[in-house]
Order: sequence, then C-alpha cells, then structure tokens
Amino acid sequence: MTVREVAVEAYREALPALGASLVGGLLAGLVLGGMRSDLRAVEGLLVLVPALLATRGNVYGSLGARLATGLHQGLIEPRVRAGDRRLRAAAAAALGNGLVASLFAATAAFAILSMLDAPVAALGRLIGIALVAGLLSGVTLVIVVITVVFAGYRRGYNPDTLVGPLVTTTGDVFGILFLLIAVRSVTLVLGGV
Repeated sequence: MTVREVAVEAYREALPALGASLVGGLLAGLVLGGMRSDLRAVEGLLVLVPALLATRGNVYGSLGARLATGLHQGLIEPRVRAGDRRLRAAAAAALGNGLVASLFAATAAFAILSMLDAPVAALGRLIGIALVAGLLSGVTLVIVVITVVFAGYRRGYNPDTLVGPLVTTTGDVFGILFLLIAVRSVTLVLGGV
C-alpha cells in the first residue's frame, strides 16, 4: 500500500466516527445547558461533571482497546456468546472500575471543596448522584462499545479507529443525560437534604 492509500483508508474509517463525535458533543452540550437549575441546586456538582465524563472515556476506552487487541490477536470472536468468560470479565471489570472512579471523584470533589470552604452538597448526595450516573452510563457504554467494536470489526473496520470517538461521544451524551437523571432521582429520594 502507498502512503496515499493508507491515508485514504484511515480517513474513510475515521471521518464518520469523528462526525458522530462532533454531533454527540453538541447534543451533550445542549443537555448540559438545560441542567442549569440542577447544577445550581446541587452545590459542587459542576466541579464533578468533568471528572465523571473523563472517567467514562478512560475506563470504557480501555475496554474498547482490550476488545480491539483481543480481536486482532484472535483471542475473542467478534460476537457475544453466553459462555465467553473473557468478554464477561472485561465488561465487569470496566463497570466496576467506572463505579469506583465515580465514587472517588465524588469524594475528592467533596473533600477539595470542603477544604477550600466552598459551598458543597452533602457527601451522600454527591456519592449517590455519581454512583447512579456511573451505573447507568456504564451499562450503556459496555453495551455500545461491545456492539460497535464487534460490528465494525465484522465489516472490516479497524476497531482501534472506532473506539476513541465512539467512547467519547457515547460517554458525553449518555454521561450528561444519566447525570441529569441521577440528580433528579437522588433529589427525589433524599429530598432537600
């Protein structure tokens, strides 16, 4: 293959994913813009948003990279089977890591804001919001990453090219959406505490 052919192939695979990432980022921004009252109601939540979104990208991007490596090495097949322990273990590890990272982010945000004597919601409220959002977005991201990586691989795409934009877009869109759901759910359960 010539350099030109490699470049054309890379752009052919990457441009649709990058375009979807751009549109998804705009959608996430619209949802975040609509959360103004929720962000004001839960003090310290705005500090938590970037940490939670970064966590989604890091944790589930790693899952996608592991899947891509397994596909390239022939360790896993590009389909979901009930008895595939490697796939189940990778998905469970990603979900567990995502929840631990969400818990850590909420605790760190609370501790830092408290040390700075800045207004911050109760620790239980921040942890509840982070865990609910982490669980909902984690389950969604596991399903989307596995589905798209396997489907792309079966269609001849390099899964490594798909993982970055896919996780970023899905993590941002669903991360913000599920954060909104988590804020409203936890507020409903805990009331004004």
